[in-house]
Amino acid sequence: MITQDLYDGWSLTAVAGPVPAELVGRRVRARVPGTSHTALLDAGLIPDPYLDRNEEHLAWMRRTDWAYEHDLELAPPAPDERVDLVFDGIDTVATVSFDGHEVGRTANQHRAHRFDVRHLVRPDTQRLRVLLRSALVHAEAEAARLGPRPMAYAQPFNMVRKMACSFGWDWGPDLQTAGLWRPVRVERWRVARLAGVRPLVTVGPDGTGRVEVHVDVERSGLAGGDVPLTVQARSGGAEATVLVPGDAGSARVVLEVPRAPLWWPVGHGAQPLTELTVDLLAPDEEPLDTWSRRIGFRTVELDTGADEHGTAFTFRINGRPIFVKGANWIPDDHLLTRITRERLAHRLDQAVDANLNLLRVWGGGIYESEDFYELCDERGLLVWQDFLLACAAYPEEQPIWDELEAEARENVARLTAHPSLVLWNGGNENLWGFMDWGWQEQLDGRTWGYRYATELLKGVVAELDPTRPYSDGSPYSPGAALTDVHPNDPDHGTFHQWEVWNRVDYRHYADDVPRFCSEFGFQGPPTWTTLTRAVRPDDGGSLAKQDPTFLLHQKADDGNGKLDRGLEPHLGVPDDFADWHWATQLNQARAVRFALEHYRSWWPRTAGAIVWQLNDCWPVTSWAAIDSDERPKPLWYALRAAFAPRILTVQPREDREVLVVVNETPTIWQGTVSLSRRLLDGTVLAQEELALAVGAWSVGQFSLPAAVATPDAPEQEVLVVRLGAAQAVHTWAEDVDLALDPSPLHASVTPVQDGYRVDVTASSLARDVTLLVDRLDPDAVVDTALVDIPAGATASFHVRTRAVIDPADLTRAPVLRSANDVVVPRVGAHGRTPA
Repeated sequence: MITQDLYDGWSLTAVAGPVPAELVGRRVRARVPGTSHTALLDAGLIPDPYLDRNEEHLAWMRRTDWAYEHDLELAPPAPDERVDLVFDGIDTVATVSFDGHEVGRTANQHRAHRFDVRHLVRPDTQRLRVLLRSALVHAEAEAARLGPRPMAYAQPFNMVRKMACSFGWDWGPDLQTAGLWRPVRVERWRVARLAGVRPLVTVGPDGTGRVEVHVDVERSGLAGGDVPLTVQARSGGAEATVLVPGDAGSARVVLEVPRAPLWWPVGHGAQPLTELTVDLLAPDEEPLDTWSRRIGFRTVELDTGADEHGTAFTFRINGRPIFVKGANWIPDDHLLTRITRERLAHRLDQAVDANLNLLRVWGGGIYESEDFYELCDERGLLVWQDFLLACAAYPEEQPIWDELEAEARENVARLTAHPSLVLWNGGNENLWGFMDWGWQEQLDGRTWGYRYATELLKGVVAELDPTRPYSDGSPYSPGAALTDVHPNDPDHGTFHQWEVWNRVDYRHYADDVPRFCSEFGFQGPPTWTTLTRAVRPDDGGSLAKQDPTFLLHQKADDGNGKLDRGLEPHLGVPDDFADWHWATQLNQARAVRFALEHYRSWWPRTAGAIVWQLNDCWPVTSWAAIDSDERPKPLWYALRAAFAPRILTVQPREDREVLVVVNETPTIWQGTVSLSRRLLDGTVLAQEELALAVGAWSVGQFSLPAAVATPDAPEQEVLVVRLGAAQAVHTWAEDVDLALDPSPLHASVTPVQDGYRVDVTASSLARDVTLLVDRLDPDAVVDTALVDIPAGATASFHVRTRAVIDPADLTRAPVLRSANDVVVPRVGAHGRTPA
């Protein structure tokens, strides 16, 4: 096979719709992969859509049609030679023509397209043209033709197979890209090619790895294309071949690898990967095509059995039950073609460093690139893969049914090689939406996608990838009709907790003991450096939370109102914007950590927690732990602490509080716990010791000794629990009611080889001590944050930076922060009034 990649030499022209005068008839140089936005940005013809209010200024692009053009000079094909145009991804509604002849039409961003142009190739310069129609105009026409369907947002993203969040979401911009978003190439080949290779990898009870390789062969349809062929597969020292008769288009090869090295999730073992190579050979053994991937040997099971608590949802990898420590994943840049392997590697390293072991690829985004899954394979990050249906009713009529089936078949087959992939999920919140969001009245009997979840997608997985489990949706109650068990019942299967954030305080996380919480979260703004780079008031003044530019980058309905109502019972609501920024970031981190410690304390009844969300796609106030400039927010540090392999936490059980010890390691955790009830100034009121042992991969629950279990004055006392290097600091009152010293910290700074060490000592209990180092150097990072420092104790922070920093700046606000310095006490609390 001869491949000619078409990266350069393209032009882009706006051809219809609203077009600014300066762009009418203008041909702009373009690179592929790319979109109209990236081409115009590269040419300096539009402003950065992520800055200020530029998203509004570029709204015209949603209804514009575009033409990509490329001139080709191709040698005439030999009599037995195919010439194909291959598009790995077209965004989205396109007519493809070659030399003035239409060769195909597309309406699906999530699949590849191949066109045979052999009969059109001439020994001249010929033009390849891709006309891209506005996806919004197309979707509106489909809604008019099929009848509208309910959805979470105003624009009909459910009427076209395009990235749903391209139309805007409660954390994302409404930019609606159009372009050639994955590579384009010319392929010339003879006789036959490998149209698909689908390895199904399992491990037998005796440890023998089995690789069942399913191969699809496309024949040229030309002279010599109907000859017998050979498929040869090699992996792990095993090799096998099979003959493909001249009238056949598929083959199956089985490899067996004795004592296969097991692939494990991060934290549970190593991630050995083994090369699998598949060759397609002509009768004379001439290679026609080759396919190669790395595979991993492991088994995956999903326990959805009934028990005394309801219906389980527990992953078993290689037979071991796994507590899922996850985060939801969205496209890492709204302008998808800017996402590089390097950027993904950094993001996934941040996930691992936060002690995550799973990412859920959410159904309003994309099927990610091979880079993403390969990097997850290498790191042991499990992948829960949604099919791309989210927060809407989806028509089951044609052509949408066939398009969804084609994309599902392509992507299921494409991803089977990756050991990180452990679940296919039928969509996000669609079953729940049908039951609770008023859809049934709006639908009035029209189709809404139920058969996608329960028939089509389930059937595709059963046929093409039976080695992995399938879930009808998220949330979802396995094995039950929608009318028998609600899809968002916390006692059955997966559960989304969105009453917290939307309507109730985060303490209500403790009201439920879900079997598996696959979505929950709390908002907070991006880091200060990211925010001030991208969000600048129109008048050039200081930022304020009600500024129109700030609000454009706050997409949640009543988002700031919910942030303030979330702050009120815990920290109060500061007036100063810098304080409010820190307080809302802190409250976000605390809310999620509260939920995670609660969920982990109930293992194995609760078998997983997937936070919404890990990452951002542009600068925005959102639920993300890492902002769009790749900087960790305080939430990231909360994830790392709450998902640590070993944690101590004080949790309510019935009418009392208990010490819960979580040991997610392969060895027993034993020792003597020190429990000290103290005044905030460090005065010890009672002290106890408790010998305990918690087995590997287990959770232990221990009664608190009476002397330390109950405070005499809740607003003045704290419980400090220590076991080895682990610590838990527990208070019996919210910060707005605690008698916190607003200035309890003394800090000293020592230069070190790669930055500074900051030692912070507390004269009274200091809550969630943090260094916001990006305020001094945008590239600086700190090793830890959100550290509770009891009176008399010292915590050390390692700041890595290449900048020369005034040490004094590391010892005071707005860099050195704590809950103490931002809390707004309730009026009259402890004789204090708000500052």
